[in-house]
Amino acid sequence: MEIFHLALITTTLLCSLVAGFLFAFAVVVMPGISSLSDQDFIRAFRAMDRVIQKNQPIFMLVWIGSLIMIVISTILGISELSRVQQALLVIATSLYLLSVQLPTVAINIPLNNKLQSLSVEKMDADALRVARDEFEARWKYWNAIRTVFAFITSLMLIILLLLQ
Repeated sequence: MEIFHLALITTTLLCSLVAGFLFAFAVVVMPGISSLSDQDFIRAFRAMDRVIQKNQPIFMLVWIGSLIMIVISTILGISELSRVQQALLVIATSLYLLSVQLPTVAINIPLNNKLQSLSVEKMDADALRVARDEFEARWKYWNAIRTVFAFITSLMLIILLLLQ
C-alpha cells in the first residue's frame, strides 16, 4: 500500500473521529446538560473542558492528528490524484481548516476559556444566568457549524477512498 493511501485512510479515520466527537456534543452532551441550573451547567461544562485543556493524550492525538494528517494527505495527493480528486481533496481540506479548526480556535476555545475564568462560587443567580446566556447559544451555534462541516469533510474523504 502506498504512502498516500495510508495517509488518506489515517486522515479519514481521524477526521471522522473529530466529526463524531462534535456530533456527540451537539446531540448528547449539550442537550444533556442544558436542563441543569445555570451554576451546574457551567460547572459541568467546565469539568468536561478541563479534561480537554489538560491535553488528554488520546483526544489531542485525534484532534491535532486530524489537522496534521489532512495537510499531509493534501500535499501527497497533489502528485497522486486526478484533477477531480485533487479538487475534492483541496475542498475537503479547506472546509476542515476553515469551518472546523478555525472556529474552534477563534470562537469555541475562547468561549471555553471565558467560562473557565469565572468564579462561579462568588457569582449570584443573575450573573450566572448572564454568563450562561453569553456562552451557551453561541457555543452551540458554532459547534453545529463545526459538526456539519466535519461530517461533510469525512464524507468527501470517504468518497476519495472509494475512488482509489
